[in-house]
Amino acid sequence: MLQLFIICFLSTFSFCKSQNSVFKFPFIEKDFEKEMNLNPSIYKVVKCVDGDTFWVLNKDSVRVKVRLIGVDAPEVKTVFNKKKHPFGLQSKAYLDSILSVNSFLKLTFDVDSLDRYGRTLAYVFLNDGTFLNKKLVRDGYVTVMTISPNVMYQDLMFEAQVYARENKLGIWKE
Repeated sequence: MLQLFIICFLSTFSFCKSQNSVFKFPFIEKDFEKEMNLNPSIYKVVKCVDGDTFWVLNKDSVRVKVRLIGVDAPEVKTVFNKKKHPFGLQSKAYLDSILSVNSFLKLTFDVDSLDRYGRTLAYVFLNDGTFLNKKLVRDGYVTVMTISPNVMYQDLMFEAQVYARENKLGIWKE
């Protein structure tokens, strides 16, 4: 009975967090699948769209389209006024390779939680604590793109991009 009370208590108060909650670093849970039932910031990966966008399921099995904050991946196809880029498929493949071995993610948010297309804007942490947004920049598969007011990690992102450029990684090879 006490366990049921504790679970209900934690569930009730964990839902009070808005998507605009700001976390400096996530709590790292070894079993994300169990945590997902109690923590609305844990999501299950469904499908990679391109190098900075993917689909997840929330704890209620609702599909959510996620756009990584602070980064921009080369396009895999011509969309609106953005043209297909030759490195787009490599960027998507790299993100897909990471997501395929990290099926549960922790999403945190900045000031704005949705973009103009209705995608959820998020900073993403893998279950080992790796900051995915930064990793993609540092490895050279995306470039930095900050849009105010979502600038919590912009300095970290710019440092990662300098590292990728200086070491000629990914898109910076040529």
